[in-house]
Amino acid sequence: MHDYLQRLAQARTGAAAQAAGAAHGIYSICSAHPLVIEAAMHQALEDGTPVLVEATANQVNQFGGYTGMQPAGFRRFVLDIASRAGMPHERVLLGGDHLGPTPWADRPAAEAMELAQDLVRAYACAGFVKLHLDASMACADDAVPLDDDRIARRAARLCQVAEQQSARPVYVIGTEVPVPGGASHALEQVQITVRADAMRTLQVHQQVFAQEGLAQAWQRVIALVVQPGVEFDHARVVDYMPAEAADLKRLLQQHPGLVFEAHSTDYQRPEALRQLVRDGFAILKVGPGATFALREALFALAAMEELLIDAPRRSHLPAVLESAMLGKPANWQRYYRGDPPGDPDAQRLLRIYSYSDRIRYYWADPCVQAAVTRLMDNLSACALPENMISQFLPGQYQAVRAGHLPPSPRALVLDRVRQALRPYAQACAGIAH
Repeated sequence: MHDYLQRLAQARTGAAAQAAGAAHGIYSICSAHPLVIEAAMHQALEDGTPVLVEATANQVNQFGGYTGMQPAGFRRFVLDIASRAGMPHERVLLGGDHLGPTPWADRPAAEAMELAQDLVRAYACAGFVKLHLDASMACADDAVPLDDDRIARRAARLCQVAEQQSARPVYVIGTEVPVPGGASHALEQVQITVRADAMRTLQVHQQVFAQEGLAQAWQRVIALVVQPGVEFDHARVVDYMPAEAADLKRLLQQHPGLVFEAHSTDYQRPEALRQLVRDGFAILKVGPGATFALREALFALAAMEELLIDAPRRSHLPAVLESAMLGKPANWQRYYRGDPPGDPDAQRLLRIYSYSDRIRYYWADPCVQAAVTRLMDNLSACALPENMISQFLPGQYQAVRAGHLPPSPRALVLDRVRQALRPYAQACAGIAH
């Protein structure tokens, strides 16, 4: 499976594929939540495909990131989940997203780049096979914005570090606008990457890689991150409009073996995901959309718990999460300003329902974990009435009624996450919905 992604890119852009209108891709799970990763494993097993799981530089790095895991530890974490799910390890692909100086952008460039090189070395040594080299972030002493040549030279430095390891990963270059994880302000439209800008990114990177003795590595650059016009803010999704990206996608005709990688595809309609893959955006990233579905499932179970379990024994999960978020507001406060700004009721609703789903940063809190465990234990000890499942998890109700899904809390949660992933799986397989 080491060269699966490269073969996918080559097949997707080959002449035969273009003539046949083939639409095949892969979706990337950008989450460190074990239930989300397990759900993705089960979906891939059913589909007979590999599963691609990615970690970001902020999430997993040589210092632990916000998950507390270094790259080698994240690899063990994912493979342990794969073992429990019955997924062969050779079908698990690991990627590193936005690998570069971003976590240390408040430091001088020389220091930030040394740390970024250590970061890439840790990912490469841990066996990550897909590395997104993103040196687009300006550091403390940089002129803003960074020019293409400087970005490319920094990316080449990162690539050199990865190439010094025994593995030969595939690479993704470029970045998207706005920053990953969803916009923090209301969006009316999104600026699609201009084809000339994307072409320049490619040309400058290719020239710099050649100058730095990385021509062989350039052959393993499989994707360019661009903005196809998809994004979401707290309450609205900007949908993909194929006609508006028509000029951008012509770039792929000039670069066989290259595909686009689309970030922030969460919450896109199934037909939009399918069209994205058809148009060459063959790597689709999904993160907040999966944990949003997870939160919906767990809150649905908490609502059932209120009806089935005496108050002293309940998990009170929503209240525990709210307390955790209020006690440690750093992960949401500057993003959830509210309308009007600072309005506590508006902020409370955003903490729960925002599409950016910054609640995902709190699932690892010990008090929240204890509440989830109590919730699952409470509901595992009693029979969940199917008519109650119909009320709170209607998407899973039909599967329960048909005998395809056991009415257990864990099965219901996993299937709700898979419900969010199935459109990706179908789009990447070229299956009509």
